[in-house]
Order: sequence, then C-alpha cells, then structure tokens
Amino acid sequence: MVVSMGFNEMEGAFIEWYPRGYGVAFKVKRRLFAIQTDYQRLEIYETEGFGKLLVLDDTVQLVEVGEESYHEALVHPVMLAHPNPRRILVIGGGDGGTLREVLRHETVEKATMVEIDEGVVEASYLYLDVAKDLLERLIKGEEKRAELIIGDGVKYLRETDERFDVIIVDSTDPVGPAKLLFSEEFYRSAYEKLNERGLYITQAGSVYLFTNELIDAYRAMKKVFDRVYYFSFPVIGYASPWSFLVGVKGDIDFTKVDLERAKKLDLYYYDPERHETLFQMPRYVRQLLEERK
Repeated sequence: MVVSMGFNEMEGAFIEWYPRGYGVAFKVKRRLFAIQTDYQRLEIYETEGFGKLLVLDDTVQLVEVGEESYHEALVHPVMLAHPNPRRILVIGGGDGGTLREVLRHETVEKATMVEIDEGVVEASYLYLDVAKDLLERLIKGEEKRAELIIGDGVKYLRETDERFDVIIVDSTDPVGPAKLLFSEEFYRSAYEKLNERGLYITQAGSVYLFTNELIDAYRAMKKVFDRVYYFSFPVIGYASPWSFLVGVKGDIDFTKVDLERAKKLDLYYYDPERHETLFQMPRYVRQLLEERK
C-alpha cells in the first residue's frame, strides 16, 4: 500500500511515496484547487512540464500530459478485441478520459459511466483539459451516446438489468476502500452483467510495488471468468509498469484485435499492430501469477 505522500511547498513538488521508499514526483508551480468531497480529498496542481495534476487522497490519478498512456491501455485493447462492442459500462473514471476513448469507437451505441464522487466530475470539468466538452454534455444530459450516473458502481452493477459487451473499471489503486472492486463477489456481478460474449478490464496497480494485490486480483478473477489475461503498460505519472487484468466471457480471443478498426483511431501510446507486446511481464511476476491460480 502507499505509505506517505503529499505536497512539499518548500521544494515546490508533489511526491507520491510507494512501498519501500519508491517515489513519483512532479515539480509544481502552484495548487489550483483543493476540496474535501463527500468521499475523498481532491486537489489539482499546475505542474512545470506536464499540465495539471489530479490528486485524490494524496494519490496521483492523472497528469494531463501523457494521460493517454493510461486511458489508451485501459480502453482500446478490450474494445478492439471485442468483435462488436455496442454497450459499454465504465465504473469510475470521473475525469472523463476513459469514456472519451470509448466513444472514439463507432460501434458504440450506448455507454454508461457510473462515478460515485460528483466532485471529481465537477472539478475535472472546471480545471482539467482531459474531456471538458464531453463532461459538459454529460452534466447537461446532452451526450447522445453516453449517460452519467452519480452513484456507487458496486451497487449499480449488482442491481441493474442492463447487459454490456465491455465493462471497464477505472478505479483507484487496489488497496483501501477500492479493494471491494477487486473482490470475487464484484467479479461475479460483472460476469453476470456481461453479454454472452463480453470483456471486463480493470487496472491492477504497479507490477513491482503492488505485486501481491495483482496476484490476489488475478486469482479471484480466475474463479469467475472463462479466461483471464494480464498485461502491463508504461503509464506516465504512475510507478510503472502498470498492470491490467482482463476477464473473458465466451469465446473471445483477447490475444487478437481488429486492425481495420484500429486504423481509424490513430492512437499515440498503445500500438494495436504490436498488441502482443502488452503481454510482456517480468519473469518472476509471471511465475508468481501462474503459481497461484
């Protein structure tokens, strides 16, 4: 778990400390906004070279310059592996970046974003240049292909009658309160709400520093989904490489993606033509994952 972190005004830096003294730091010019929402402490900083920085409970959520390195990896591999992703559920992702990437796919007929903290949506709309226009349309109810629901994603998934082709969980790290989103019970709810052929994806923390959490989540998903894949990607602002887990329902082959659809996206970080490179994982981590099936 993250052990300590915060803004050092004397040094003009924000530092997030991970286990064993590993830190990720940004030099900042000033703090633009700070508020205690109903759920967490939210802060926004202006950095020297990476745009604005969104921080929740002293943990980096995104930095504007390079945020696509996370959102592209979270969204496009599953969207391009699914043969026809029409109905999409995003849990979390109040900054709008994940939904923005989802809606780049022409196949999408309806996307639902369930965010528990309205404060994240409002602050992201007011201060960040990640998905400002999209968030404005969502807030006003004017986005034709997507809707915003302010509520508990766990409860929504358990109670909804909707079925989805792809479920994307854009949550905080797999420690503390967010651990419920990495439980076998939650995975079963997700599996039940997928269509006969469906994909589920979640971020799963730092490969090196959240290894035990990654293994536990992988093992829980293996009990529920027909197949489970793990992959990693270098994400700007995080203790990279960052891990992701994909659960499959039905006969979808996640090792293959639709390159014709991919050509229309003109992606910057994730390379669909080299999709196989996603699956590189340090040997010892792979061995640990496979040992604890």
